[in-house]
Amino acid sequence: MTNLICKRILLKLSGEALMNSSSGSSIDAAIVKRLATEIKELCDAGIEVGLVIGGGNIVHGAQTAGDGLNRVTGDQMGMLATVINALAMQDSLEHLGQPVRVMSALKINQVCEDYIRRRAVRHLEKGRVVIFAAGTGNPFFTTDSAASLRAIEINAQLMIKATKVEGVYSADPQKDPNAKFYPYLTYDQALDQRLNVMDTTALVLCRDNNVPMRVMNVFEQGAIMKLMTGHDIGSLIERGQI
Repeated sequence: MTNLICKRILLKLSGEALMNSSSGSSIDAAIVKRLATEIKELCDAGIEVGLVIGGGNIVHGAQTAGDGLNRVTGDQMGMLATVINALAMQDSLEHLGQPVRVMSALKINQVCEDYIRRRAVRHLEKGRVVIFAAGTGNPFFTTDSAASLRAIEINAQLMIKATKVEGVYSADPQKDPNAKFYPYLTYDQALDQRLNVMDTTALVLCRDNNVPMRVMNVFEQGAIMKLMTGHDIGSLIERGQI
């Protein structure tokens, strides 16, 4: 496929995207398979895909800390939750015949590889999906920040923040029918207006390293492929003029 807007992307999924809210299942195999199928379609089209999945469907580190656990312990639990999600996605992708590697920022090399940037880039060049697990390996950093960091490290041309809504709004559109939709904005605008896109560290990392971000609805089937073939989907955030 020759009309792709970019060659290498970093896709950020929330852990909640894997959940089945009606059944209460923290990891729904059917949802994981649907997402894996779309990722494989991207790879079949020649796109190199890095993936970061949050762990909020299993445990929220900061929330757990608020319930009485030490914050460092809570964040470490959250990192391990992302490894569980990464292994689930790896299994689903492999069942579809897609080569994939899970690389962890924490040393758990009995179940996945240690994260090494040069090796990750080589995996991508060979057509393997690389799932970056365990966040940055440090407490006090979200998986949003981890996604921004990995996008920079692998020289991703675009970071995609997958959500349950169409893009960036001034407020939660599911709660406020008058919420304003932003098809385009700069990182400085997102920071100044305190829009709930990603945490501040993640936005600043992307801004300072000139990585564009597309915020879009991952639950619209085929939307990512449409985006990759030039359709204007979701909200685009860029650095803007310096």
